[in-house]
Amino acid sequence: MAEFRWAYIGSGNIAKSTARSITKGKHRITAVYSRNREKAAAFAKSQGASVFESFDELIENDCYDAVYIATPHTSHLEYSVKAMKVGKPVLCEKPVGVSVKEVDGIIQASRDNNVYFCEAMWTWFSDVALTVKKWIAEKRLGEIKSVHIDYAFPGLMMSKNSRVLMPETAGGALLDVGIYPITYCYNLFGYPKDIKCEGTIKNGIDVEETVTLIYDGFECVLEMSLAKLKEGCKIKGTKGEINIPMFHMARLATLKADGKKESFKGKTDYLTEFTRVAEEIKSGKTESDYIPFEATRNCMKIMDECRKQMNLVYPFE
Repeated sequence: MAEFRWAYIGSGNIAKSTARSITKGKHRITAVYSRNREKAAAFAKSQGASVFESFDELIENDCYDAVYIATPHTSHLEYSVKAMKVGKPVLCEKPVGVSVKEVDGIIQASRDNNVYFCEAMWTWFSDVALTVKKWIAEKRLGEIKSVHIDYAFPGLMMSKNSRVLMPETAGGALLDVGIYPITYCYNLFGYPKDIKCEGTIKNGIDVEETVTLIYDGFECVLEMSLAKLKEGCKIKGTKGEINIPMFHMARLATLKADGKKESFKGKTDYLTEFTRVAEEIKSGKTESDYIPFEATRNCMKIMDECRKQMNLVYPFE
């Protein structure tokens, strides 16, 4: 692939993490905008990129091939729609919005302007997750009997002004953490027959919850939290089980079935994600084969239902 140029919207931790990874490949960051002018200038300087005073100024420029949005999710709709209206392809960090209504607005903008949009869910650009999906589709486990996924990190120990802990930026466990196990189950098994959610809300955000996605013959039990550190995915079937220890950024998945053990090793990294997105954009796609619009919308629909059951409403709604 020839060099691919990115405009970065946001200059925080996720922007810096992705930049370290993708610039090892055929990617270059050529434009930067952030509401924090000082941080944007420092980040742009580290990348040899141009820094822009306003988002409108950046999107009118042609010094890049696509926009990457790495800001708090409350601003994703605005930035995504504005970029697509002037024909700029967009890769946007998850969740791409805070409700199905916002996701619908983004999808409509992509279709109206015939321009690429994709949710930056690195898990599903990885061959590890795609191999697990293949094992499930091939019925290597027989009939699915149970699924249990834990994903938690001690977010409550972060600074109080972290976006993860602020209701004003739709912080909390569900949108920042829960999107990973919810997306994992959806990509393997589709939309559930029923959804049950029990959670704890403190200071205007959900700090932990258990979400149960109910399918014919089995349930996916998903536990997510900002109060501890835990991660793992176990899928059991009539013929065996699959284990993915670090499922959201997996490098290993193990299948034990019919008395045999099989392992798949690979990478879940930003470079793979950005490279596959760049290839899709260059091929003329407007919707990703890895993260189709339906998946983004339905996972948000599940999270909307969870919020409804917890009576979780953000102050800007």
